[in-house]
Amino acid sequence: MKNLSQRLLHLADMVTEGSVLADIGTDHAYVPIYLLKTGRIRRAFAMDIGSGPLLRAREHVEAHGLGDYITLRLSDGAAALEKGEADSVLIAGMGGGVTLHILREGEEVIASAKELILQPQSEMDKVRRYLYEKGYVIDREDMVLEDGKYYSMMHIPMDKKKKSPSYAKKEWQMVYRFGEPGFYGGNDVWRSFLLHRERQYKEILEKLMRQEGRAVRERRREIKEELSCIRDALEYRKEERQSDC
Repeated sequence: MKNLSQRLLHLADMVTEGSVLADIGTDHAYVPIYLLKTGRIRRAFAMDIGSGPLLRAREHVEAHGLGDYITLRLSDGAAALEKGEADSVLIAGMGGGVTLHILREGEEVIASAKELILQPQSEMDKVRRYLYEKGYVIDREDMVLEDGKYYSMMHIPMDKKKKSPSYAKKEWQMVYRFGEPGFYGGNDVWRSFLLHRERQYKEILEKLMRQEGRAVRERRREIKEELSCIRDALEYRKEERQSDC
C-alpha cells in the first residue's frame, strides 16, 4: 500500500494493539488498512460523511482484500456507530470546530470506547478544554512537522476515574493552548512550534502597533496574551529540562 505520512504513522502508533477501530472521517481508509496489514488491530469501521471519500476508501479496502475486516459506513461523525462497537475511536484531519461537533453529538457512543485519538487541525485549546471539562485526561500527546505544517495529536483513555493534573490558573491556559510540556520530553518539534508561533505573533503585533482603533487595541491585547503564554511554555520546559539534569 501507499506509504503513510509521518502524521498518519504517529496516529496509528497511538492505537492500542488488538483493538477494533472506528476511523471517523476516514477519507482513503489509509490508517485502518495499515493497522490491519501490520496486524495491530482486529477489525475496523471506516466512516465518512462524504460518499466520494467513502467510495475511494472502498476501492482501497477491496484492493487490499480487506473487505471482511473493514466495514464502511456513510456517517455524520459517530452517528452510524453503535455503542460498544469500537474499542478505539480516531478523529483526525478536521478543524477543531468539526471535531468538537463530532465529540458532542456522538458523546454517548464515543464514551463507550476504551480510547479516543484526536488530531484537530485548529482550535486545539478549545478541544483540550472540552476534554478536561468533561473529566477526561489526556495521557499522551505527540507533534510532527511535515511539509511545513505542525500537527499535534493526543490520546485519551475513556476512563474518567483517572486523576486530572493539578495546575495553577496560568498554567492551565498554557496547557489548553499547547498541551502539557511533560509529553514532549524528547520532541524538539514542540519547541520549534512554539518559536514559530512566537515569530508569527511578533510580526502581527509589529503591524498592529502602527494602527489605531478599539478593535486594533483589543487584538493587540490578545496577541500580547498569546506571546506571554508562549514564553511561559518555553520557560516551563526549560525549567523541566534543568531539573532532569
